[in-house]
Amino acid sequence: MTYQETLQYLYASQPAFHLVGSAAYKPGLQNTYALMEHLGNPHNTFKTIHIAGTNGKGSVSHLIAASLQAAGLKTGLYTSPHLVDFRERIRINGQMIPEDEVIRFVNDNKEALEQIRPSFFESTMAMAFHYFAKEKVDIAVIETGLGGRLDSTNIITPLLSVITNIGLDHTEFLGNTKPLIANEKAGIIKPNVPCVIGETDNETAPVFINKARECGILGQGLETDDCRLWFADQCEYLRRQRHRHITQCQLKGLYQEKNCQTAYVALQALRKTSLNNNESLFNNLTLNTIAQAFASVCTMTGLRGRWETLQEQPLIICDTGHNSHGIRYVAQQLNQWLEQNPQHRLHIVFGMVDDKDVDTVMTLLPANAQYYFTQAQTHRAIPAERLAQMWQRDAHTIPSVNDAIQTAIQAADKEDMIFIGGSNYIVGEALKYLSH
Repeated sequence: MTYQETLQYLYASQPAFHLVGSAAYKPGLQNTYALMEHLGNPHNTFKTIHIAGTNGKGSVSHLIAASLQAAGLKTGLYTSPHLVDFRERIRINGQMIPEDEVIRFVNDNKEALEQIRPSFFESTMAMAFHYFAKEKVDIAVIETGLGGRLDSTNIITPLLSVITNIGLDHTEFLGNTKPLIANEKAGIIKPNVPCVIGETDNETAPVFINKARECGILGQGLETDDCRLWFADQCEYLRRQRHRHITQCQLKGLYQEKNCQTAYVALQALRKTSLNNNESLFNNLTLNTIAQAFASVCTMTGLRGRWETLQEQPLIICDTGHNSHGIRYVAQQLNQWLEQNPQHRLHIVFGMVDDKDVDTVMTLLPANAQYYFTQAQTHRAIPAERLAQMWQRDAHTIPSVNDAIQTAIQAADKEDMIFIGGSNYIVGEALKYLSH
């Protein structure tokens, strides 16, 4: 099979969540264990860091991976979904898995895939673990797909677990309250494995504290010698240290301040754990290497779509924020631009998929903008006409993402801004279109 034929086989035989939604969701680890057993349990041959959370998983994963890479470690990175190329999901030191490795994995394991019938995500994860083991990575940063407790990545025993934040997303699978969702995410916390929590509130903090107590990692206090549970948003000393030594980050969204804090505390937790265990793996993970990594994280890892500037004059920016928790920060930044540029116009190319809190999102979007509602090429996309009806103001309705972008460009003056977002799919299609 060619590379494209291989991808078509994977999509056809194992429907992907990003294409078909809930029909592709297979909670539980039975298939994963069977697939890992078939492959010789490659996940046991390298060290890992495990990352879950509602938003920010991708940014935090890439910041940590870049820092480990800058420290001289051969670093695997497994994330999802991809924006343009399937191979974005599996990287070593920023380089995507080669096409021939994807083809070889499927060809070599086709019989097992058809017998076990794993989900698309399980197959992709198995491919990543097999590739990381084959290439003998020093460490791999592993992002959960959905939730944590029943996520297929939860077969690993990492050096560190990280949970970025909790918001109301995927409620049909994880629960319709923040404590219920926090409990699912907390499922990645394991006995005697240190854990960093990025953001908490009065509803979620008790969930993590109880889980940490159950797993024996609850110390006497934050940043104390016996502490193996860190709440990043409460680590003020580490925040001050980060601001003194790390003055630049290639990720420019307002929300990245919280992701940077979570990633930084996670890296310090790794260093502390390493020192306590007399390990030398992270000796080169210094403030200078972390600063270098944060300043060039996108260049080093290939991360895209996080408040990314795609074009100047007119300014075109895209962002993958796709639920109310994430779009709240995007809207804040858009409103900030409007305040700073009252003489210019904001154009918004926007589309969403059907498992998000669209009603809440609509209340967050800037009213003082020209909208071009559109829909990505997935049956999960909300029709552009429906979004326009929900908006209840003047707006363009353009089903094709490419046509919506082109219409916005034609309408915009050189000093205007065009924002593209609402879902990963919209951003992915925009990146393909504007790269031609």
